[in-house]
Amino acid sequence: MGDESVGDEFDVVVVGAGPAGSAAALAARRAGASVLLLDRSDFPRDKACGDGIAAHALDVLAELGVPDAVAGHAPLPALRLVGPGGGTVARALPRPAYTVPRTVFDARLVAAAVAAGAQLRRHAVRRVEVRPGRVVLDGDVAARAVVGADGAGSVVRRALGHRPNPDRHLALAIRGYAPALPGPPEQLIVTSAPRWPAYAWSFPIGDGRANVGYGEVLRGEPLTRAHLVDRLGALLPGTDPAAVTDLRAHHLPLSTHRPPPGRDRVVLAGDALSLINPFTGEGIFYALLSGALAGAAAAGSPEQAARRYAAELRGRLGGHLRHSSFAAWLARRRRVVDAAVRAARRDDRVYRTVVELGLGDGRLDARTLGMIGIGLPAWDRHPRR
Repeated sequence: MGDESVGDEFDVVVVGAGPAGSAAALAARRAGASVLLLDRSDFPRDKACGDGIAAHALDVLAELGVPDAVAGHAPLPALRLVGPGGGTVARALPRPAYTVPRTVFDARLVAAAVAAGAQLRRHAVRRVEVRPGRVVLDGDVAARAVVGADGAGSVVRRALGHRPNPDRHLALAIRGYAPALPGPPEQLIVTSAPRWPAYAWSFPIGDGRANVGYGEVLRGEPLTRAHLVDRLGALLPGTDPAAVTDLRAHHLPLSTHRPPPGRDRVVLAGDALSLINPFTGEGIFYALLSGALAGAAAAGSPEQAARRYAAELRGRLGGHLRHSSFAAWLARRRRVVDAAVRAARRDDRVYRTVVELGLGDGRLDARTLGMIGIGLPAWDRHPRR
């Protein structure tokens, strides 16, 4: 098998050209590798997502030489969070966020990867074979290393023997576009008490529309499209479900159930590695960072790509992922989330800690936990009716 010839050969083949895949291609090209970027779709193409781009994601792109991924889109300076009990905190973000439809954002990243020298090819990968000294895809393309960035239903992940995330570590969300809500431009997240953990969102794009959606963690029962749309309308009362267009549902594999980052010459990045923040559902920053680390590892030492990548990922995100998983465990209790909202309303440092944990690579600290704890007895003495 190892002597069988194949068609094209590259240093690195990246499966999936979303943010994780494009970042991997850019990083591998910066390391001097020949790169083939594969995706089953042509670009531009839609991708069900909240479209939110946090400042941390832009930091990664700047390091990759892509400074203009959000050009032409107005910054969102604030975030409003509504707790399950109805309490609200609205403050300025530490750094502005953006809402850029994935039809635009992903196409810009792919174009940057191609401009950097990556080859782009439309192809749906179905078979991954690890042979001596190389990895062969569908019997036709060979690589010294492969980056699997092919999303929640990753073929590369399955080839490594890893099953999809189970319930309670997997969320289902529906996304659409609707007229933006009145008021100042801000990201809005409204959590839901009846179906906790769950929330709806409205992220203005800047053209009179907003990306709106609703998602909840799966718990062993099927969720229908009608249920998701109804909950969206209930939590965003200014949004008429009948006026929402381009509704698409998607799975969110949460980072609380991650497989190993890879094996030998094959590594996983982004959603394929279950890198979705369990606290907020954010995934773009994780995708870009993990993709960049994966691409660099694959290009630098193909035969040790998985080992090197695992070490880099652990060093860069390991502590944060432990803290976000702990925060998600605490947040299973609605009263903790309500207490966190109250603490963030009282104290800007708590607010910033929560935002950094949910949108970037922040960690919890004793002060934040203490202030949340202080709020718990008040909730217990005065439960909402």
